[in-house]
Amino acid sequence: MTVQIKDILRNNVKEKLARDEVVSSMTVRLIRTPEIARMAATAGFDTIYIDVEHNGFSWDTTGIICQAALAAGVTPFIRIPNTAPENVAGALNGGALGIIAPHVRSADDARRVVRAAKFPPLGERGAAGQLPHLQFRTFPASQVDPALNDATTVMVMMETVEALEHVEEIAAVEGMDMMMIGTSDLTAEMGIPGQFDDPRVRAAYERTIAACRKHGKHVGVGGLANRPDLVAEYVKMGARYVSTGTDLGFLMGACVQKAKFVQDLKIK
Repeated sequence: MTVQIKDILRNNVKEKLARDEVVSSMTVRLIRTPEIARMAATAGFDTIYIDVEHNGFSWDTTGIICQAALAAGVTPFIRIPNTAPENVAGALNGGALGIIAPHVRSADDARRVVRAAKFPPLGERGAAGQLPHLQFRTFPASQVDPALNDATTVMVMMETVEALEHVEEIAAVEGMDMMMIGTSDLTAEMGIPGQFDDPRVRAAYERTIAACRKHGKHVGVGGLANRPDLVAEYVKMGARYVSTGTDLGFLMGACVQKAKFVQDLKIK
């Protein structure tokens, strides 16, 4: 039986977004072994994203986790440390099906990310031969390049006031799929760190969701793991990707809960 690219290359995030469903994401910031991918699948997450911006994961480590995620049916993304083309290539060639680009402030920034992430004619990504996304099988470049372009998600972070000022132009960039609002960083730059109930935060979501709807893009919610009320509100408004928190946060939360349970036991 002949294996086709469509039989082995799937991005369930893109599939769910196309159906207007909400995508759940877990951030990997602590665990450096492939077990985290299987744990995410068992828990029911649609995707993980490995946060290389805020830790020292090597491309070897991210590749191992991404390949485990591909096998487990969880879509692997990587939040790259910056938008340098070599970081985009390092993330994608190791097995990621998407990149999350921080510090994007303009449409030109977004276009540079797209060029690095996509093969011609959409971009300038170089041919890397047999890739883990295709189970290291060989297919003609005429099939591989458009298939990977379709399957690869390009997400940019909206975490600065400058980015908000250019949200319409950024949303219009061809090849960019999603804009995730980094709510913590955004409030810090606004001079209201952690004040998530400030009306300027809601206005930022409203403006970004409107721009993305106009241009057929999607909006992600980031930095609100401890505010499920606001997450629910922004999903109702139109956001469709939810970053639920980090493996470190989940572990610490469970540890604190268990320790407190024992500390509160009464023996008399």
